[in-house]
Amino acid sequence: MGTNTIKKVAVVGTGVIGNGWISRFLSQGYDVVATDPAENAEVRIRESIENAWPALEKQGLAEGASKDRLKFEPDLAKAVADADLIQENVPEREELKRKILAEIDRFSKPEAIIASSTSGLKPSTLQEDCERPERVIVAHPFNPVYLIPLVELVGGKDTSPETIKMAEQFYQSIKMKSLVISTEVEGHVADRLMEAIWREALHLVNDGVASTEEVDAAIIYGPGLRWALMGPFLTLHLAGGEQGMRHMLEQFGPALKLPWTKLVAPDLTEELTNRVVEGCEAQTAGHSITELEQRRDEFLIELMQLLEKYWPGASLNGKL
Repeated sequence: MGTNTIKKVAVVGTGVIGNGWISRFLSQGYDVVATDPAENAEVRIRESIENAWPALEKQGLAEGASKDRLKFEPDLAKAVADADLIQENVPEREELKRKILAEIDRFSKPEAIIASSTSGLKPSTLQEDCERPERVIVAHPFNPVYLIPLVELVGGKDTSPETIKMAEQFYQSIKMKSLVISTEVEGHVADRLMEAIWREALHLVNDGVASTEEVDAAIIYGPGLRWALMGPFLTLHLAGGEQGMRHMLEQFGPALKLPWTKLVAPDLTEELTNRVVEGCEAQTAGHSITELEQRRDEFLIELMQLLEKYWPGASLNGKL
């Protein structure tokens, strides 16, 4: 199956990530069948699409793209029966994901690609109960899925090279940056990096070093600006002057052995939980989540336009 034969997409699980996928697929001109056993799932899906659609219109809709190409089907078997690609987004519990993926495998067409949005589980684990594990792959996106282009693709021990290649081509065709990860590891790549910063951020708040707002400011106005263009390696390569990373490692490498950071996360005590929650609520006081999402989306669209202008290869029409 090539990307041109993927006509219908099914989305299983319609939380924040599932709904983000639905909006992206619709905006790229696909027919989408969504399924979720939760009460009022269809209402929440359509509300989510309405919220995302203005940003997608600004970014540019594909020919034939329409919100009306969504169908809600409460029966999982019927929802996936005719799909060419199934995107699974059920809660991040291994037992549940394996069960649902096995059901999808049983009810879907033999040639359909089955992709899991798991943020941390290995595909070899997820495909264990499937009769056709060769077509199961991890396709891990980032919120908001309808705008953020990165998707991490990871094959398991039984995933065929053909499935990986077809998935890579498909996600690129819907204006995503397909990062094919050759080695399975919990958390893949991006989440492992974010987890490290998240753990340190919690320690800084827990130890009274900084508030949630101050931690956010430290990223927003410092490394975050540079990382958006270059990432951590090239940022430090430039920090090394004319000799680049070689000088950087010679001068600052020894500092890596100093006990600045705390790799193990702090206990989420009631005190720390309250401090984090109250800090975030204070930062967003007077603004609804919907308003903040719309502001974020406007920013991301302009930021991605800047990225494409200043960084070769950033175009959504190309590979990483």
